[in-house]
Amino acid sequence: MTGAPAAGASVLVMLFCMQLTVNCQQAASNSGQASGPQSTPAAALPETLDDTLEAGDDELSVPVRKLMTWNEFEGHSASARVGAGFLYEYAAYSQDAASKEQFALFPKAQIRDTRFIFKGSFGADRRVTWSSGIMYDAAATKDFLVRETGVMVAVPRLSGHIFVGRTKEGFSLNKIMVGYAGWTMERATTNDATIPILADGIKWLGYAPKKHLLWNLGVFMDALSENQSFSTYDHQVVGRIVWLPEENEETVLHIGLDLRYGKPDNGQLRLRSRPEAFEAPYFIDTGSFPAKHTTTADFETYYRPGPLLFGTEYFVQKVDAPDKGNPSFQGVDSVVSWLATGETRVYNTRGGFFNQVSPARPVFQGGPGAWEIVSRFSYSDLTSGPVQGGKFWRFTPMVNWHLSDNVRLEMTYGYGSLNRFGLTGATQFFQTRLQLQL
Repeated sequence: MTGAPAAGASVLVMLFCMQLTVNCQQAASNSGQASGPQSTPAAALPETLDDTLEAGDDELSVPVRKLMTWNEFEGHSASARVGAGFLYEYAAYSQDAASKEQFALFPKAQIRDTRFIFKGSFGADRRVTWSSGIMYDAAATKDFLVRETGVMVAVPRLSGHIFVGRTKEGFSLNKIMVGYAGWTMERATTNDATIPILADGIKWLGYAPKKHLLWNLGVFMDALSENQSFSTYDHQVVGRIVWLPEENEETVLHIGLDLRYGKPDNGQLRLRSRPEAFEAPYFIDTGSFPAKHTTTADFETYYRPGPLLFGTEYFVQKVDAPDKGNPSFQGVDSVVSWLATGETRVYNTRGGFFNQVSPARPVFQGGPGAWEIVSRFSYSDLTSGPVQGGKFWRFTPMVNWHLSDNVRLEMTYGYGSLNRFGLTGATQFFQTRLQLQL
């Protein structure tokens, strides 16, 4: 419990920052009312394509509206910024008889995430950027963890950037996206089961605008992360290529292919995932088994016509494990999102991912905020031959209320079916999350 006071202090700091944000927003609103009409005009919508890339862009989003400057420094040859994030969640369940035999589930509320992000740049042209993330893991380890940390250098001759340090591998759009920016509370079960959240190594991110292509290629190893929970491979090579046949302010069509080769840590592989509810146990779990290497592929396609967004990803993983009959696993993640208040999710044309939603009229300026209606279906199959990890699917309708760039509420219902232990059990999920970020 030695980390509890620190966690409490982090929460208080985060809440204080949010209050400052609210005060600034209210002050801006009052100032505008004093000098103009009393009605709240719609704010200009931001551009829907982002062609910039910096270290830490897939760790925590920078709010579009800069309502304060005390957490930023902008000099002639250097810049720096301090950001923070806080998640508080609640989950409850309704189970049928078979599900109760599989797992005992109980309602739970908890602090999910408290983190600070430090980032900046060097040089008059800002070609060198850096980022460091520190997270207090209140939900599991009760310890401080180093998240994405490294340096990124823009290299025009290589048509992109080189990142060195701890980062996301660059596999799967939904994995690359900032967790705080995602359309659902959790990533799909197959995504979490097959791809670690972070890795240490070097990654090249490239972009050829005339050919409408972007890519990344990374090589990673676990020399510095052997004891981290995400370190499940000794080394891995990851590649991704994305074609953008349509890429304009109104419409984005994204078609991507990801490939990954990895050598499991100590020759043992274990795939497992929670049922898109962090407070629940691991529903699907292969257990540890001997494996020489894995080869994973993901086909991803997303279409964004304005406020609508459609997307699907299909995963397949083949394992070189002769003792287990060389099993293969697969999964699907499909989503439909509609921003009923008219906003459009920004797409990053250098990293190949979507950013967070920025409300056109934030609640704290007298508007409705941004309301996002989401429907998602996911499926995971971790059963192959003698490996009986289970099969799980879940349907998730939910609502996101983006009150501002800094405050978001998520209200989620889910219906899931698990085939494992010789039983097929059904579970209903009732989840909420408060998200704050600076």
